[in-house]
Amino acid sequence: MLTPERHRLILQLLKEQNIVKIQEIVDLTNTSESTIRRDLSQLEKEKHLKRIHGGASRLQGKLQEPSMIEKSAKNLQEKRRIAQYAASLVEKGDCIYLDAGSTVLEMVEFLNLTDIVVVTNGLTHLTPLLNKGIPTYLIGGFAKLNTNAIIGRGALASLDLYRFDKCFMGVNGIHSQFGFTTPDQEEAMVKHKAISLSREAYVLADDSKFSEVAFAKIADISEAVVITNALDDETQTQYKNRTTIKVVTA
Repeated sequence: MLTPERHRLILQLLKEQNIVKIQEIVDLTNTSESTIRRDLSQLEKEKHLKRIHGGASRLQGKLQEPSMIEKSAKNLQEKRRIAQYAASLVEKGDCIYLDAGSTVLEMVEFLNLTDIVVVTNGLTHLTPLLNKGIPTYLIGGFAKLNTNAIIGRGALASLDLYRFDKCFMGVNGIHSQFGFTTPDQEEAMVKHKAISLSREAYVLADDSKFSEVAFAKIADISEAVVITNALDDETQTQYKNRTTIKVVTA
C-alpha cells in the first residue's frame, strides 16, 4: 500500500473511533510496525493527529471544552497523583494561586497547612478550601458556567491586587512550539495574568494534554514547570531544554 493510501486510512480510522492502535494499522495495511510509526510521526508533524503510547488519537477541536463535571471524571487517579505532588510544593507562609482546573481542584485535599493564603478563580474550590480552614480569597468577575471559573475584566482587575509565591494552573493543551493553550480567550488571559504575578508557576496536566493545541494561548512553554503522570522518551526529547517537566509515577 502506498504512503498516501495508508495516511488516508489512518485518518479515516481516527475519524470513526478517535483512537487507533499501531497493531490495528499494521494488520489492516500489511505493513511493518516501523513504517506505521514513521507514518504516525509524519501525520503528527502535519498536525493531523496526536501520538499516544501504542498508537494515535484524534486531536481535539480548538474550541472544544469539556465541562467541569466531565473533566473531573477523566483520568482521576493520574490527576490525584499529580495533585498530591503539587500540594507537597506548598510551604508554610506561602501565598498561592489556584486556577479553576479540575486537577488543581484535587490539590485541595492534600493541602494540610492552614498558615498559607489561597487566591482562586475556581468556584468549585471554595467550599473544600473553607472546610479545611484555609484562608481564601475569591477574585471578582464573570462566573463561567461550563468551567465554574471567574473570568473577564473584573477578574483581571482583581488579580492586580495580589502577588503570589506559587501558582498552580490547569490547561487544555501543551505543545513544544505553541505553548500552553485553552479554548476560551478570556480564561487564557486570567491564567496568563496569574502566571505573570507568580514567583514560581506550575502547570498540572495528565499526559493526554501533550501535543494538544487549543484556541487561545496562555503562555510560552518555558514560563511554567509541568507536573504530569507519564511521558515517553520521544516527547521528553521534544521538550528538552524548553521547560522543566516533573513526571510523578507514584
